[in-house]
Amino acid sequence: MTEINSVTTLTRDGDVAIVTLNSPPVNALSANVRDGLYEGFKQAIDSDAKAIVLICDGRTFIAGADITEFGGAMKGASLPEVQATMENSPKPVVAAIHGTALGGGLEVALCAHYRVAVPSAKLGLPEVALGLLPGAGGTQRLPRIAGVEKALEMVTSGRHAPAKEALEMGLVDELVEEGQLKEGAIAFARKIVAEGKPLVKVRENNTKLEEAKGKPEIFAEFRKKNARKFRGFDAPEANIKCIEAAVNAASFEEGLAEERKLFMQLMTGQQSAAQRYYFFAERQANKIPDVPDDTPVREVKKVGVLGAGTMGGGIAMNFLNVGIPVTIVELKQDALDRGLATIRKNYERSRGAVPEQTEKRMSLLTGSLTMDDFADCDLIIEAVFERMDIKKDVFGKLDQIAKPGAILATNTSYLNIDEIASATKRPQDVIGLHFFSPANVMKLLEVIRADHTGKDVIATSMKLAKKIGKVAVLAGVCPGFIGNRMLSQRQREANKLVLEGAMPWDIDRVLYDFGFPMGPFAMSDLAGLDIGWVKENSKGETLRDVLCEMDRRGQKTGAGFYDYDENRTAKPSPVTEKIIQDFRASKGINARTISDEEILERCVYPMINEGAKILEEGKAIRPSDIDVVWVNGYGWPVYRGGPMFYGDQVGADKVLAKMKEFQGSMGDDFKPSALLEKLVSEGKKFSDLKA
Repeated sequence: MTEINSVTTLTRDGDVAIVTLNSPPVNALSANVRDGLYEGFKQAIDSDAKAIVLICDGRTFIAGADITEFGGAMKGASLPEVQATMENSPKPVVAAIHGTALGGGLEVALCAHYRVAVPSAKLGLPEVALGLLPGAGGTQRLPRIAGVEKALEMVTSGRHAPAKEALEMGLVDELVEEGQLKEGAIAFARKIVAEGKPLVKVRENNTKLEEAKGKPEIFAEFRKKNARKFRGFDAPEANIKCIEAAVNAASFEEGLAEERKLFMQLMTGQQSAAQRYYFFAERQANKIPDVPDDTPVREVKKVGVLGAGTMGGGIAMNFLNVGIPVTIVELKQDALDRGLATIRKNYERSRGAVPEQTEKRMSLLTGSLTMDDFADCDLIIEAVFERMDIKKDVFGKLDQIAKPGAILATNTSYLNIDEIASATKRPQDVIGLHFFSPANVMKLLEVIRADHTGKDVIATSMKLAKKIGKVAVLAGVCPGFIGNRMLSQRQREANKLVLEGAMPWDIDRVLYDFGFPMGPFAMSDLAGLDIGWVKENSKGETLRDVLCEMDRRGQKTGAGFYDYDENRTAKPSPVTEKIIQDFRASKGINARTISDEEILERCVYPMINEGAKILEEGKAIRPSDIDVVWVNGYGWPVYRGGPMFYGDQVGADKVLAKMKEFQGSMGDDFKPSALLEKLVSEGKKFSDLKA
């Protein structure tokens, strides 16, 4: 065995040289890895071996580039040098793939003459998720193997193709048995030599590109079909342009040059910076300074859910999906039956629904009319009406019923969890688990730590969130926690802007163009304007009151802020416009013209300021946690990183100056936070703050 460097070895199995990479955790293409591969292949080529196999130790093949090196000075062998050494080898090179071959990992494998994989392997070019494109020939080689349509779909979605599909599209030449990858790859290499197979260079295979030449409609139709999904993002379009270049360029080198040019544009752009930032932010959210990774966790084998409405049913589905039995309790039989039927219907309607799977999940669900049936549950989550007296009554009863060590969780979105916990004799077992609606779809879970919540309860909740496919963020107790507390700032300003002269559709358009899936008034219409509205108490004091009194309650009644057709397509409403004008007149308000710039600043800057207050009060661990909440729970565009990252991009000094300007003309709703003032005075950013 020859040790090439600390992560690479060169060994022999008879006439086959084996370059082995071992750089935990995922064999990312760091400078050390590139150096090892470059030198390893050079030595293998110089030896008397007849073939070369590239294989990786650990749980995966090369899972991508080392993102931490992005933007830094280049060190060691370049990736194109490694690829050229492999591709130009006079001896057949076979890449042996297990785990994942992603991004740069797949781009390396595509420079081998042949590829073998175990059935559990997955291959893909997911750079689009980081606001990038494959920068080492991936967009030029993939369509030459898989065809243009398949390549377009893969590079713009970042999807990981299973090995069987990769075999069908020619991305892999042979599947070998699980646990037999090394032996299978060596045998395949010997077969190549024995049969005198050619040294296949993907870059030279233009057959599938020729099929797409002179057919611009392929790209036009793909863009049209995915326009909604790609809206606002730069990277998907750049990826499409690269595949177009592969088809239309005079040579592979010309296509490669276009790929490199577009890669550098994305790499130095704000969108990729935001998306790369977010990639690390989401992982960082799991790290809680005073709750170390080795904190003991409680076993959760059975879950209880109180309330079988939309929220309770959605919460239950998360646990059923991963095989955890759930007991769901309602007060009345008809409500319970309705809840159970809705859960079944959700499963039956879900994409790729399999009847056997639906039945398996439903078999784990038990409906009940008594909380006594929570006695054997390890975690009980209440999802009842958002009223403190009701919550405290429920927790007082659960305290009597739940077994010792059971975690008692509330799904409240606003209420004080310390007060809820005071209704029990076990405040250390009480935590907030704020799911977002629909709870079976939305990825965010705000985990709310009360004053007495045990560290093991926090650790259990964070780990369980991951198990059920949620992105969890820890928050402290305050009205609205992180997400809703900041949302209330935007809602207040949006409503004030309407009174001052903007129309709801003007505000929605500005926020939609910023990147949100919809604006606040379209969202209100979707949710229903009558949520929390009581007809008997309504006196036309707000625009919402007036609209609800006219039975304009949103999409469900065909009219709200907007008018809706039979397909629920929204149109600006002349009725609403007249209502707003009359309402302004009744309040003695003279409407003024409000610019798009003011709308955006009024809606977004107070959110950034409120985020600073949340950090100041210690209710969020770090600015990036706030951003994770907003990207996952409220549709903040990931290509803008989150409100705190955006605050840094705009500049804390500019945000502060605008808040002071607005405070001077509109009052203390805009009072700057002490932390924002401090950052500006010290010339710092939110990103400079430590957990």
